[in-house]
Amino acid sequence: MPLVNYATREITCKIVYYGPGRSGKTTNLHYIYGQVPSDRKGRMVSLATQTDRTLFFDFLPLDLGTISGFTTKMQLYTVPGQVYYQATRRLVLQGADGVVFVADSQRRQLDENVESLQDLHSNLAEHGIDARTVPVVLQYNKQNLPPELILDVPTLEDVLNFRNVPSYAADALHGDGVFETLRGISELVLRRLSGSGVAAAAGAGGQHPR
Repeated sequence: MPLVNYATREITCKIVYYGPGRSGKTTNLHYIYGQVPSDRKGRMVSLATQTDRTLFFDFLPLDLGTISGFTTKMQLYTVPGQVYYQATRRLVLQGADGVVFVADSQRRQLDENVESLQDLHSNLAEHGIDARTVPVVLQYNKQNLPPELILDVPTLEDVLNFRNVPSYAADALHGDGVFETLRGISELVLRRLSGSGVAAAAGAGGQHPR
């Protein structure tokens, strides 16, 4: 559930970027962080491991508006993609209000994409969450690579998008599709928030801890 802060009149939502190792999760966050004005973002925090890292920062988007008089803030997280960081991924996923699944469009990474998507559903189940109830969007990253190295979007859709959720082609390194993806998941999260009673409870003074 989103975190409601009555002192600052803010509702904070947590969005997790999930996907296989080196699919572009970190690249997405670095690009967003570099583009958001300094007065609209917090400090980026990196929790480093030997071969991968989990990144976190929060920011106050310009166009999300207010809900029952509360400003909405987004916290963006990445998870380490390597298989042996399963426990870390499960921990970071806890309390997520929305998930961006970043798929690697390279042909040789298809099995890793499928495995990571299954891992996402498994970890949500570990938290007692039905994956069908969580706002999710897919991002097909690295679509800028030569055609012979990647799978096209329709093929990736057939394999990965069995829930028919919003999806976005992207080149996160250069920013193509990055903010479109973020906007897509933000809209889903806020739509769910508006219909969940959290906004009404916030206006009435109810407490909603994460």
